[in-house]
Amino acid sequence: MTDNRHRPAGPSDLAPAQVLIDAGFATEIDDAPFLHHGLNPADMAHILDLDGRQLVPADALRDLARVLLEAHATKPEDFPYDPAFGETYNCREKHFSEAIGNASGWLHAGRPRREAARVAMRLVLRRLCAELAIAGADFVEAVAAVAINHAESYMPDQTYLQHAQPSTFGHYVLGFAGPAIRDVNRLLAELESVNLSPGGAGCVNGTRLLDDRGLIAGSLGFDGIIEHTRDAMWQTDVLVSLLSITTSLVSNESKLAEDLEIWSSPEFDYIDLAGPYTRSSVLMPQKRNPYALSIVRGASGVLIGRLSGFLAVIKTPSARSDNYIYAYGEVPRAIDLARRITELMTGVISTVDVNRERLVDQLHQGFSQSTDLAEYVMLEAGIDYRTAYRVVGITVREVSRKGGRGVDITGADIDAAATELLGAPIGMRDVDLTEVLDPRHIVQTRKAQGGASPGTVIEMAEGLTRAARVARTSAQQSLANFDHAEGEVLQRTREAANGM
Repeated sequence: MTDNRHRPAGPSDLAPAQVLIDAGFATEIDDAPFLHHGLNPADMAHILDLDGRQLVPADALRDLARVLLEAHATKPEDFPYDPAFGETYNCREKHFSEAIGNASGWLHAGRPRREAARVAMRLVLRRLCAELAIAGADFVEAVAAVAINHAESYMPDQTYLQHAQPSTFGHYVLGFAGPAIRDVNRLLAELESVNLSPGGAGCVNGTRLLDDRGLIAGSLGFDGIIEHTRDAMWQTDVLVSLLSITTSLVSNESKLAEDLEIWSSPEFDYIDLAGPYTRSSVLMPQKRNPYALSIVRGASGVLIGRLSGFLAVIKTPSARSDNYIYAYGEVPRAIDLARRITELMTGVISTVDVNRERLVDQLHQGFSQSTDLAEYVMLEAGIDYRTAYRVVGITVREVSRKGGRGVDITGADIDAAATELLGAPIGMRDVDLTEVLDPRHIVQTRKAQGGASPGTVIEMAEGLTRAARVARTSAQQSLANFDHAEGEVLQRTREAANGM
């Protein structure tokens, strides 16, 4: 049997369903504050490109330039974005049509709705990316400064919240600067991909009207174009990279926040947060809660969710709108959140008060020198490390049972342990272990690259400070370039509005 049904084509003559407005268009309108700041220069550059090709009449150009300048001067919350009229681009089209009539239609020449939004999004993302890189560089420099200040604040470093080996607070905290500067540099590298123009790509295969896509790219300060037109409209890998780097940066800060939250408790009393980064309990007068750290930890979870959610969204056939419907808001929001959290964590670490006396006291109360003692026994007694490890383990067990500390261990204790394990002493009874067991001396010996000796920590911190300053300068230069390019487009649009 032949199916003679006629499949309708072309736009529907029916109004969109209210549930579509509420669930779909309203979602996109929520993202208008982000896209607004990118759509205005994107539209300006497009009409200037058309004018340069002599495709748009002079009177239409003047009218378009005028309404775009008005839109540029209008705050997103004051612009008539209304989901009843569609998503962000459609609302702008309606507003422009009401203002200047059919002249607004020239905005569509050689450019679909999605291209305008794609260009706008990259204008927004490149700025957010550079701003986050600056915030990350500030965090690195702040951590490095604390590390230098506490290069001789001796403490028991920990694994599994247990004493591990003697170290310093400076060496501990500097461990968070390395991951941060790597993420900053990853951001700057990814900025090179973000700052490529999708302009002139048309729907999927380009447009006959814009035979040189480099013109609009150059006018907006892009470093080049995304060559393949379909890729230019639908690529998501760059967005995944941005979300991944952003999540990594804040997750590193979250680890530090979790440590500081534990260490700020009365049970540890290793550090105190500055008052402005805490919040008091409304019920319990004695409590001052580390509220800032909770914000950091929670944000890390939110960003992990956004990365996971976006990966789920893009698991779809190619050239589907669902790739971007949510990306327009989720990706900028993620980067903006990461910047605010990074600035918060910079404030926290810059003002933290380290209880040096408590740290030193805890260092001497435990057995964090046990690894160094086992190495010493290995060398002095001429036995393998595993055997020395077992001898020292028995020594620690017996000394701790008697209420002793690591610094209280004697050569006689070691020989007694060796006799228990091996059946004979190993010649340690009369050995003076004072220097071997001194936690400060142990730290001073850690002079190899990356070690905890004060000089090594300071050298590393100074290197990370230099790296942070280089990264900050690069990001600041990028922002200056963006400002210059967009400022030029704005000036040319003013001239077009005045018929110049």
